[in-house]
Amino acid sequence: MNASHAGSACVETPRNQIKIEESMPNIPITESIVVNKVAWRILPLVTACYLGAYIDRQNIAFAKLQMMTDLHVSETVFASAASLFFIGYMIFEIPSNILLHKFGASKWIARIGISWGIITILLAFTSSTLMFYILRFFLGAAEAGLYPGIIYYLSLWFPSQHRVRMMGYFTLASSVGNMLSGPICGWLLSQNGWASLSGWQIIFLATGIFPIILAILVFFFLPEHPEKQKFLNPEEKNWLIDTLEAEREKVVHNTPQNTNTLSVIFDIRVIKLSICFMLISIASYGLSYWLPSLVKEFGVGYTANGFLNAIPYLLATLALIFLVPAVRKGDRPLYAMLAASVIGMACFLSSVFLHNNVYRFALLSLGGPCIYVLLPCLWVLPSRFLKDAKAAVGIATITSVGGFGAFLGQNLVAWVRHWSGSADLPMLIPAGACFLLFFMIFNMIYLEKNI
Repeated sequence: MNASHAGSACVETPRNQIKIEESMPNIPITESIVVNKVAWRILPLVTACYLGAYIDRQNIAFAKLQMMTDLHVSETVFASAASLFFIGYMIFEIPSNILLHKFGASKWIARIGISWGIITILLAFTSSTLMFYILRFFLGAAEAGLYPGIIYYLSLWFPSQHRVRMMGYFTLASSVGNMLSGPICGWLLSQNGWASLSGWQIIFLATGIFPIILAILVFFFLPEHPEKQKFLNPEEKNWLIDTLEAEREKVVHNTPQNTNTLSVIFDIRVIKLSICFMLISIASYGLSYWLPSLVKEFGVGYTANGFLNAIPYLLATLALIFLVPAVRKGDRPLYAMLAASVIGMACFLSSVFLHNNVYRFALLSLGGPCIYVLLPCLWVLPSRFLKDAKAAVGIATITSVGGFGAFLGQNLVAWVRHWSGSADLPMLIPAGACFLLFFMIFNMIYLEKNI
């Protein structure tokens, strides 16, 4: 294709390449190069933040193994107190994400990290049930907005066709966090008596320092919007800004826009995705909260318990690396969610009726990864119809309802154990959640197709 202007020339390039001026004729800048450069710049920090958050959420499942005795509380009372985290999280989720949109990701995520780290450290000095209740509630309030804030932040940097892959890499933090928290917390728990501290106190002290360090790094090194950054050259920056703006205008054009930002809370698509995320959270937190207690029934020690708990999340990590990138286009995320919910339901349900510990654990190790495959597939959907402040509010609404699911998951597994006296029957909770999720996804695929 000949150029009509002297001094510069454009070349016809494949669809995934950026057109550049003649001054750089031998340096083709492809879309994948730009996206990967952005990913290497921002994903390590935000992924580390979510990894820290997940370790912080799982530390309670191991602390419980000693803390219940020291506080003289029952299984159900402890579960209620522990799950108050999600009530605080749910209440402050939307306000926190609105403030992140206003003040910027680096400042607000840093604030979240410092406040949640301080409260986690204070948990090490819990002396009564009431204090435990209060601190767990405020820990949830402090951490509120981190997960939806990062999801919203990623939507500001990555074009739509790359978001499933990037959400898959980001979700690695949750599986890796669970994988690492088992061995780490199991080992810390076994250090009972060090410096006159109980093992559960050491867990809270160690896991409280990490987010404070991350907060400092985020404040100084996490970039804000693409427009203000220098790690992309002008051609790369212009292509990224233009692509994201074109996608935003397309969403605005195709979606009726109510001027009230909070109206998105009542959007039927947001409600459906909120229910889906609630069911995923019930399954995820029901499994992760109960798994250390279930493995304890095998007769293993704290450290061995931790390493066994890492196995399902190692498999989840592999699934996120190798399976999720293959389902990033079109309706594939929904079909992947449909398959994962069926397989997960079958694994959790089968584990209830098998009495061989090896077979039970193998099924739970296969069911766990199904939950994690669901997450990046779910989070690519809101950006198809939400942008700007409405995206911040919509994503926060979905995660807020998900927080209620986590609250239900932890309490329901404890309730089933209390009333049945069985360590196996609590796995009916994640099985039931996957069963209901299957019908929600089926509805979205075959009946309406409006997401």
